Amino acid sequence: MKLPARQPHLVRSVTAALVGLLVLLLLGNAVTGPDYPENWDLERLGQLPIQEGGRIKPVDTLARSTLMILSGRQSWQDREGKKHTALEWFTELVLDPRAAAARPVFRIDHPDIVGLLGFHNEERKYFSLSEIAPHFQSLREQFGEIPEEPRLRNPFESGLAKLQNALGLYDRVAYSFVPPPLFGDATTTYNVLLRAHADAIAADPGSEAHSAPGNALRMFENQFRQLANSSNVQAIPPAPEGDPEEWHPLGASLLDTVDTGKLDPVVAAFADLSTAWQAKDTRAFSTALDDLENRYNERTGERAEKTGFEYFFNTFAPFGLSMQLYIVLFIVAAFSWLGWPRTLAKTALAVMAVAFLIHTFGLGARVYIQERPPVTNLYSSAIFVSWAAVPLCLLLEKRYLNGIASAAAAVLGFTTLIIAHYLSFSGDTLEMMQAVLDSNFWLATHVPTVTLGYSATFLAGLIAAIYLIRTRLFSDVDRDTEKAAGGMVYGSLCFALLFSFVGTVLGGVWADQSWGRFWGWDPKENGALMIVLWNALILHARWAKIAGTTGIMQLAIVGNIITAWSWFGTNMLGVGLHSYGFMDSAFFWLVAFVLLQVALILLGYRRARSA
Repeated sequence: MKLPARQPHLVRSVTAALVGLLVLLLLGNAVTGPDYPENWDLERLGQLPIQEGGRIKPVDTLARSTLMILSGRQSWQDREGKKHTALEWFTELVLDPRAAAARPVFRIDHPDIVGLLGFHNEERKYFSLSEIAPHFQSLREQFGEIPEEPRLRNPFESGLAKLQNALGLYDRVAYSFVPPPLFGDATTTYNVLLRAHADAIAADPGSEAHSAPGNALRMFENQFRQLANSSNVQAIPPAPEGDPEEWHPLGASLLDTVDTGKLDPVVAAFADLSTAWQAKDTRAFSTALDDLENRYNERTGERAEKTGFEYFFNTFAPFGLSMQLYIVLFIVAAFSWLGWPRTLAKTALAVMAVAFLIHTFGLGARVYIQERPPVTNLYSSAIFVSWAAVPLCLLLEKRYLNGIASAAAAVLGFTTLIIAHYLSFSGDTLEMMQAVLDSNFWLATHVPTVTLGYSATFLAGLIAAIYLIRTRLFSDVDRDTEKAAGGMVYGSLCFALLFSFVGTVLGGVWADQSWGRFWGWDPKENGALMIVLWNALILHARWAKIAGTTGIMQLAIVGNIITAWSWFGTNMLGVGLHSYGFMDSAFFWLVAFVLLQVALILLGYRRARSA
């Protein structure tokens, strides 16, 4: 039976509406934020400012980056399979370390290391400190045999080094807010400390407290000095009468207490917070938080005004939301090739615009928080590469409306954000730059410009790959679509050549100012030059009609290999002034990417399928 004329239009409208509803659901989930335990003001605790890694950040950021290093994710699962947030785990870690020791947050992938802990034939990958602690002695012996140079380590030794770093970080962070229970809980410890100080002064009023006799005071002094030397977290804000820029680790503040006999009220408030948490007293916990908030506000003022926004940025997770939208975008674009091409292509265009806006918000939020240009490290370069390509895809898709640019934006956006996710395993992604790169002017000119060149080159190669996959594995495209795909690749390559060339020249000017030479044949410089030359070669091949449509597509895919080498490969050489951001695990994925591109190039030699 023939369908009524209006029914296909109705189906298309319903499809577009369902896609819109899915986008709204994803946005709604992101806005609602994490689900914390009932009646605990963890949201307020997460927004308290601390200083770590050279910048002021909220406690929530420290919690997320710490758990990411330990377990490779920003949440953890208990034995019953229930998920808990990083902030919930971190709160327990610093306020009740004994209970936190039972939480399985250490990820161990190598089976031989799991065997060292006495767990043979275990399928799980996450272990608690209480499960690892009985084997500390044997682990120390193994740690002593790890080669210092990462390149010389085998997978077992790399796993040991990762576990060693994780254990060290756990130990340093656990006592950054409340000290080890030397005399019971923190409040009792402080009372004994103040009484010991008073006794020492009473015994010899003319002496300095730290040199006075008393075993308790000496023990405190040694313990607090170890805390001060080991912790990278400066949780105690500047004193009202002190240097407004001088934050202190807990150990240093307690050493002052040994000398003066006066306990910092912020330290005392954290002790009250710990006592309330362990007693499960939500009212006392909220009262201690009120005290902490007031004291932080008095001492930090405008210097910590961004911590609330950074907390929202963490919970909203714009890049995770963008990844989900890029998946939806690819599905809609792919279905547009099967039916209802214009309706679904328009729907994909709308989804792409929403994903781009959220992606833009995330990038802008990082700029606002860090007060730096958008590209400052490998993590931010991955975010920027996909962000810069999406506006080009929006323009191309709006002009041709064939789903190809939408699919390219989806693949590039999702892939680079996944790369950024794995780069975040090293810790805080808003870390301060290395000294040689610490220049706002050049970070705002050379780095984004050359990264725009990366982005456009990848986009050209990706559009070429999509074209070859469609024509060789599915069905041939009509002449108009072939011409449109060729135009997309050509436009992207022109854009890529312009920005890669200008970015490389700006990099030479920066090098001349920083190192006294314009060009030094550094691997990173060579990689940038290779991108410029290759893009110029493709354009000349097209202008001179040396290569046809398929040949241009294959050459554009080779550009993916060259750009990936310049972006990541040069860092793994470990030589040159640009060698930063080394990751020993990146080699496998770089090789896999190159092999995939080679396979796509070879696919171009297969005869196109007929429509």
